[in-house]
Amino acid sequence: MGNFFHQMRVSSALLKRLQSHQRAIASVNVDGSRSFTTTEGHRPTIVHKRSIDILHDPWFNKGTAFSMTERDRLDLRGLLPPNVMSSEQQIERFMADLKRLQLSARDGPSDPYSLAKWRILNRLHDRNETMYYKVLIDNIEEYAPIVYTPTVGLVCQKYSGLFRRPRGMYFSAEDRGEMMSMVYNWPADQVDMIVVTDGSRILGLGDLGVQGIGIAIGKLDLYVAAAGINPQRVLPVMIDVGTNNEKLLEDPLYLGLQEHRLDGEEYIAVIDEFMEAVFTRWPHVIVQFEDFQSKWAFKLLQRYRNEYRMFNDDVQGTAGVALAGLLGAVRAQGRPMIDFPKMKIVVAGAGSAGIGVLNAARKTMARMLGDTDIAFESARSQFWVVDANGLITEARENIDPDARPFARKVKEIERQGLTEGAKLVEVVRQVKPDVLLGLSAVGGLFSKEVLEALKGSTSTRPAIFAMSNPTKNAECTPEEAFSIVGDNIIFGSGSPFNNVDLGNGHVGHSNQANNMFLFPGIGLGTLLSGSKVVSDGMLQAAAECLAAYMTEEEVLQGIIYPSISRIRDITKEVAAAVIKEAIEEDLAEGYREIDARELQKLTEDEIRTYVMNNMWSPEYPTLVYKKE
Repeated sequence: MGNFFHQMRVSSALLKRLQSHQRAIASVNVDGSRSFTTTEGHRPTIVHKRSIDILHDPWFNKGTAFSMTERDRLDLRGLLPPNVMSSEQQIERFMADLKRLQLSARDGPSDPYSLAKWRILNRLHDRNETMYYKVLIDNIEEYAPIVYTPTVGLVCQKYSGLFRRPRGMYFSAEDRGEMMSMVYNWPADQVDMIVVTDGSRILGLGDLGVQGIGIAIGKLDLYVAAAGINPQRVLPVMIDVGTNNEKLLEDPLYLGLQEHRLDGEEYIAVIDEFMEAVFTRWPHVIVQFEDFQSKWAFKLLQRYRNEYRMFNDDVQGTAGVALAGLLGAVRAQGRPMIDFPKMKIVVAGAGSAGIGVLNAARKTMARMLGDTDIAFESARSQFWVVDANGLITEARENIDPDARPFARKVKEIERQGLTEGAKLVEVVRQVKPDVLLGLSAVGGLFSKEVLEALKGSTSTRPAIFAMSNPTKNAECTPEEAFSIVGDNIIFGSGSPFNNVDLGNGHVGHSNQANNMFLFPGIGLGTLLSGSKVVSDGMLQAAAECLAAYMTEEEVLQGIIYPSISRIRDITKEVAAAVIKEAIEEDLAEGYREIDARELQKLTEDEIRTYVMNNMWSPEYPTLVYKKE
């Protein structure tokens, strides 16, 4: 805070010097005549605003060309990407973008059409936030894939070229020691939801550095549209600790720090400082971690989850929506959800998302089996995990600690005709699983051979989940799954696909296992419950609510996830389930005028009404001006 007040004193002194300079511009010569020696374009301009107001004023905004001294003087530090651009570089970026648009208009491939939609929506967002969210909510099925996956992946890849107007905050490795004062550069006194990324693992696209801010912006658009979080109380954040993407390190137009990523204790110190800063200014904020590489996702989750209101969507959100799909697959077989512990599941991928799903599914199985240590150990035997090096067993050297609990015993797999490092197709052929779950980020991993092997499943209705995003990273398409394995399967994917025409009036349903079914409700439910943590029970309640949302008739038709057009209602139900669980776990502390005791008295229907009454809707308010 000392630095903050120092800046204020410097700004005040500078303002006095500028005013004095302006008075001196019209000087008086010895003979009494007046001489104007400073032209309008070169003399300093006094502005009566700072911080984000400068960036939103087209008269004074320089965007990425603000020098570091100007950023400190005008309280802009942290509100722009850390790399200062010259006006020439800004023009070069604009011209490169213009040429890309010309190429898109001429060639007309599918990706630039979706990117063009994103641009148009983004411009509307810049002009009129209320109208932007009204358009998004009313057309959520059409525009969710534009503001979120899959188009957001393309946006992040091209973000240095697309950057026009800052949205959110940037904390960089160069800001160490300054973050506590930097958070006060954000104009909102109340922030309910932060989505933060370090850009290290954006979707399945790898290290995109500072360009990963696009995923935080997209997620918060869905928090507003789906959960009714007030858009004036959300904050997208990029923590720029460098990048290991050599292409970005050599790109003169890249907006982030052009140095290799921090690691070890230095990296943790940056994240620690950020968390302390945001929770000091906004003690009740919820922080969602997004697209951190597996190396850090679990460590940071375990480090903060019992101290702060936070969760990791890749680990816990993906796990929840996958768990809901797995439970839905049980229902689709005409069996009760309590039969879930009998399912044999082969998982392709042992990154943060894969391990998150495994942990959630194992805990759910154990709870259904009596919630004992024996039940927890027994549940482990239902999973076969395959990573880039093949089947993970206890014989593997240097096994990832997070994957170790799911390593198969050597004697056990020998009886199944398998060995350490066995290929995915061998595992599927020998295990004959009920579910093949892909979280590998490897497009086409479920090859014809793998899908042919799944035809030997002991299940009457095997399930295939190609969960990796964006679309090009999906392990297989629904057409491939239905045509090779057969009509009587359950298919789910992370990105949207069209349903498959099976002929004779039959439809193969392509279920999008989209995290947006859960994370808005988890965030809203946590906010309205007042819980200081996001517990495993609250996450499980959200997943089970989603699994039970579909009617029996829909599930038997192979529809295990709802239409995105119902997202506001789904979010309301999920949030209510999260609040109910928080009350049962004695975690709820209340929100605004409703305290914990009043929350405990609410019936299930009253909780739903409470949720609905606290969901923001995009309607123009009456504005009243009051002078400061």
